[in-house]
Amino acid sequence: MAKPLELNESWVERISDAVTGLQYGTVQIVVHDGRIVQIERTERRRFDEVSERREKAAKVIEK
Repeated sequence: MAKPLELNESWVERISDAVTGLQYGTVQIVVHDGRIVQIERTERRRFDEVSERREKAAKVIEK
């Protein structure tokens, strides 16, 4: 039988940080023996005209 996952507030925060700001990509959570041991973030960047306009608009909003 699988062990229950040990998840505390620091891991919730780390997962949230990995997802924050991600437009296109994946976040993988690696679990060993019921414990999170690694978080992997793979980000994709799109360089078509629509994406470029969105990025420029986001930068204007941030300022």
